[in-house]
Parts: sequence; C-alpha cells; structure tokens
Amino acid sequence: MKHRDGFFGGVRGSKNYHQCWLPEGPPKAVLLLVHGLAEHCGRYTNLIVHFVQRGYAVYGLDHVGHGKSDGARNYVECFNDFIEPLRTYIGMVRERQAGVPIFLVGHSLGGLIGATFLLDHQDSLQGAILSGPAVTIPDNISPAIIFVGRILSALIPRIGILGIDPRGVSRDPAVVAAYVDDPLVYKGKTTARLGAEMLKSMQHLRTEAHRIRLPMLILQGGADKLVDPAGARVLHDLIGSKDRTLIVYEGLYHEVYNEPEHKRVLGDVESWLGTRLP
Repeated sequence: MKHRDGFFGGVRGSKNYHQCWLPEGPPKAVLLLVHGLAEHCGRYTNLIVHFVQRGYAVYGLDHVGHGKSDGARNYVECFNDFIEPLRTYIGMVRERQAGVPIFLVGHSLGGLIGATFLLDHQDSLQGAILSGPAVTIPDNISPAIIFVGRILSALIPRIGILGIDPRGVSRDPAVVAAYVDDPLVYKGKTTARLGAEMLKSMQHLRTEAHRIRLPMLILQGGADKLVDPAGARVLHDLIGSKDRTLIVYEGLYHEVYNEPEHKRVLGDVESWLGTRLP
C-alpha cells in the first residue's frame, strides 16, 4: 500500500489537508472519503485496508476546521465551505486517476455534505455510499435549542452549543478510547454557526433530494445514538435514484465501519460496488 498526502487551496485562502492510499497496480475504482463531524479522514483504517488490498484507491480530505486543515475548529462561515473544497478535490483526483470511476463515501456530517454535493455535481461520480447520514434533526435537539442556536449563529457564531458523546461512536471500547485519545479529533462543542448551517442544508436537501439520480447505498446502525436512524430511511425515500439500497444493521452504533461487525459491513459495500463497476 502506497500513501501520499499534502495540502491544496480551500476557501478564503485556507488550506485543506488530503491524503490517499493506493494499491500496487492500477486501481479498479476510487473511493473518496467525506468524513464526519469533529473527526478527520484518517480514522477509516478498516475501510482503507479492506479496499486497498482489493485493488481500490482511497482518497480523503479533511474539511475546513477539521483534522490537519486550516480554520477554526468545527466552524464554517457557510455550508458551501464544505462543498467547494470537495468539488476542487474531486477534480484533482479525476486528473490523477483519469478514466477510473469514483464513488463518494460519506459518513455522518459527511453524508450530509455528500448528499448536498450530489445535488449539483453528481455527474462527476459513479455512485455514492453514505453511512449514518446526518440528514434529519435528532430527537434530543428541541425546537427551543434550534431557535436559540439560530440567534447565536447570527450574534456569536463561534460559541459552542452541542458536543458529541464519544460512547456513541462504537460498541467497541478500543474504538472509543482511540477516538478520545486522537489529537486530531476535536473534543469541544459544535459552533452555533455550523449547527445552523447544517440545519439549513438538511432542510434544503429534503426539498431537492429527488434530483439525486446516482446509484446509492445507504448504511445505518439501528442503535445509532449520534444521529437519528430514521434519517437514512427518509433520505432513501426522497432521492430520485432508481438504483438505491438501504441496509440497517440492528444493534450497531454510529460508526458501522468501526463496529465489531465491520467485516460484514465492508463485505456488503464490496458486493454493492462489484456489481456497479463499469
């Protein structure tokens, strides 16, 4: 396995970190990682090892305000600050892997970013795989919190309002410990502006998801405590893709690639990809 990394220009003069893991020979396809909230693209070791060993190339970027990329932690001026670097990065990957099909792999916030990206840029991809997509408002966020969050977004946009309970990441204690100990994982609260921008994107996606027509696989942990598991079904039913598959893993937590059953999950992804390669 070959590894390469670097930086490219992002929004407002910032730099986004990116890295890739390559097989020894020409790749059969590219998996492009779009990671979740507060984390970074290097946390997908199970997926990376599984697919690089099987001839896939895996590329990923750290969003603005995440991982090794520039920017205030867990903060964006607007949701497009996630979309534009992703568009740029996919263009870079297409140049480096000319003619190789690209599948977007989005997790959690990355699922929301990925689905939003597809609304206007799906022609650049062969398909999409979204896991635990954060596309609906969780039940534990009340209308009062949403109202206050919107006010704070306008007045004090960088103030933290909600945090992530690491115990909801996985049922594997080793995964939770690694998450807590990872210096590139942000442990603070999500800023009011980012929260408000996520809500706007969720609402926009609900009205426009019918425009998505790419082949799509949606994976969801049935016992997910960090996003509403019902959101996966909502997204599945709203998109316009004729080729769409939803798999719900009963009892699994949020990071299905990092659960004790991850080999089964990765096998399902591999099977789905295998029937959709050109």
